[in-house]
Amino acid sequence: MTLTLLLLAAAAADDRISYPGGDGPGAGKHIVFVTGDEEYRSEESMPMMAEMLAKRHGFRTTVLFAIDKKTGEINPDQTDNVPGLPEVLPEADLMVLFLRWRNLPDDQTKAVIDHTEAGKPILAVRTATHPFKWRQGDETSYEKYGWDKGETGGGYGRAVLGETWVTHYGHHNHQSTLALPAYQKSGHPILNGCDQIWDPGDVYGIKTDPADFEPILLGVILQGMSPDDPPATDKELVPVLWTREYTGESGNTAKVVTTTLGTAEGFQNEGFRRAITNSAFWLLGLDVPEKADVEPMRTYEPLPSGFGGFRKGVYPKDLQRDAT
Repeated sequence: MTLTLLLLAAAAADDRISYPGGDGPGAGKHIVFVTGDEEYRSEESMPMMAEMLAKRHGFRTTVLFAIDKKTGEINPDQTDNVPGLPEVLPEADLMVLFLRWRNLPDDQTKAVIDHTEAGKPILAVRTATHPFKWRQGDETSYEKYGWDKGETGGGYGRAVLGETWVTHYGHHNHQSTLALPAYQKSGHPILNGCDQIWDPGDVYGIKTDPADFEPILLGVILQGMSPDDPPATDKELVPVLWTREYTGESGNTAKVVTTTLGTAEGFQNEGFRRAITNSAFWLLGLDVPEKADVEPMRTYEPLPSGFGGFRKGVYPKDLQRDAT
């Protein structure tokens, strides 16, 4: 390899973090996390999950970020750049999608669509219901996947995942969500070993007929920001984690798990981390552990959710931990 190619390869690796995995039930399976949201700190929660899944369960993992084009820093406000997608996502056995209203260039968008149309499994978190939003004047071949576009009027989210952005369901930043098993779903493998699942965030409203997907968890909107708060009496239960199958234009069928839970603080909840871990096992056709070890590999103290509140001056290399 020439010096130029070596330098290019090194530069490319600087825009992501990765763990080789190894021993464990996930050995040989590659999970790629696609992050880029301005509010819920996916750039903090997904690296924590990637390291845990690699080191505790053997999965090979890679995390891609929204990268500032000028500085190379992680910058969730850079809505048009998640480098590494065309190179890394084709290798993925599972895509974990955590984007919010990105106007990505065609080569990066194509990687997401190609994974989907190949019938590979998808685990969609929080704002992934509305991953794309091109602006007036943007050039794209993928406009129909915009959050309010296409035949369904809901773009990629509604067509593939089951729903797009509708509204907050609950008083945002004032009410939290307790998740309970849907009717006759307490024995579903995704819920193995899950005790209390609580997220300090509210969740999202649903317009899609639930017959289009299979609810696994229903959200109880609470009156306050504690899991011990009483339910809000004016709010009905709403699906907050569901499964479905998507058959695209290729004729291939992808298994999908979507959750509207997923604030960075929500990932401090052991039950929720286990539900996400179990979802990865289930989507990949692996036996789901009775009670998976989901303890983070190091202290996990994310910054609070909120626009503009991400850690400044952080590069992917700053998040890369040792591979052992």
